[in-house]
Order: sequence, then structure tokens, then C-alpha cells
Amino acid sequence: MDSDKQYVLRVRDLAKEDKPREKLIKYGPDILSAAELLAIILSTGTKKEEVMTMASRLLKEYGEKTIINQTKPVVLEKELGIPITKACQIVACFALGRRFFRETNGGAVTIRTAKQAFNYLKDMRDLPKEQLRGLYLNSRYRLIHDEVISVGSLTANIVHPREIFRPAIEYSAAAVIIAHNHPSGSVTPTKSDITATDQIAAAGRILGIDLLDHIIIAKNKFASIQLNQALNV
Repeated sequence: MDSDKQYVLRVRDLAKEDKPREKLIKYGPDILSAAELLAIILSTGTKKEEVMTMASRLLKEYGEKTIINQTKPVVLEKELGIPITKACQIVACFALGRRFFRETNGGAVTIRTAKQAFNYLKDMRDLPKEQLRGLYLNSRYRLIHDEVISVGSLTANIVHPREIFRPAIEYSAAAVIIAHNHPSGSVTPTKSDITATDQIAAAGRILGIDLLDHIIIAKNKFASIQLNQALNV
């Protein structure tokens, strides 16, 4: 017997009143966990992975706010190992929610400081893999787009400035903040972090798009390369 084999939570094994869809019908969405709501969106799992297990894994590996703002189904398919139909369901659902939010609230997230950037991005603290995110702002510092640019270290992926500024041009952003997490817990910028930041800032100057900051996020602290300072949270 394999003692390391993980338990699998199967929806069909739950009592009827504990199944996500039945809980939604009876109590409304507020009582459900994020994994339960995502399981309802996905509807079914695969032959290899039950839907609740899949939903929990996706949120753990990718982060709630990150998966909400991913706009490319093929990226989710590749990075999370899910069928393209499931990836399309996720992207379409959250795109609709963002659209409604912008229309009713005007996209009210404003980021003017490193601390505000961290507060928006703090879900990255618990990600098991390194991730590079871009926050795209208009001239009033309002967030108009949030995108996962890459998964993996800057050294491993060698992110080109065009990958940073393509969304900025697409969404007519005036400025960008980039951020990545260090699962190791250290927020000290590496040499490659600093080199990449300098290259991205130089490309931004040519395009007329400011790189406001590069934030490094760890479990209980973050660092601003722009401020050259590490801060505890």
C-alpha cells in the first residue's frame, strides 16, 4: 500500500446538501469557497482529476487573483495542465465579471505607491512557483489591466521587454508596474532582477510608457526596486 497516496475529494461522494451546486441553490454564492465556485464553473473534471480536486489545485498553483486576470486560455492549458475547454470556461467567466465590474464601478483600483501595489498583489505571497505580473495604469494611476506575463524566474524565462509592453500598448496604458514573487522568502533583488528592470525601464522610455516600479514579493515582506527598500508587512 502506498502511504503517500493523496486523498481525492470527489463531489459524487459528498452528501447532496454539501455539493457545490446544491449549496449555491440553497444558500447563495457567499457561503461557498473559491474552490467550490470554480468547481461549478468547470462543471466536470477529467478522467485523471475530479472537479473539486482540479479547482483546488488551480487556485493553489496559480492564485485566485492571478487566475481571475488571465486572458489567454492557451496559457492556462499549458501552465496548469487542463483541457482547453476548461481553460476557455475560466477565461470567459472572469472576463465577463471584469467587464461588468468596469461598467458599474469604473475600475476603481488606484495604485500610487509600492505599498498599494503590494496590497493588490499580496495573493502572490503563497504561490509555489515564481510568477511575473504586470499592472497597467492610466494617467490617473487607475488599474486598467492586470496580466500574468510569465511563470518561472526572470533568469529562466529571460522575459523580453516586448512581453511587458505589448499589453501596455494594447490597453493604451500610461505606466506599468511589474512584480514577481520569491518562493524562497528572500526579497533581495538578484543581479538578473536589477538587469531586467533596467532593460525594461529603458524600453519604456523609448515607448513613452513609464516603468513605475518592480516589486518583489515574499511571505511576510516585499521590496521595491524603485525605492531600493525592503518592507515588512
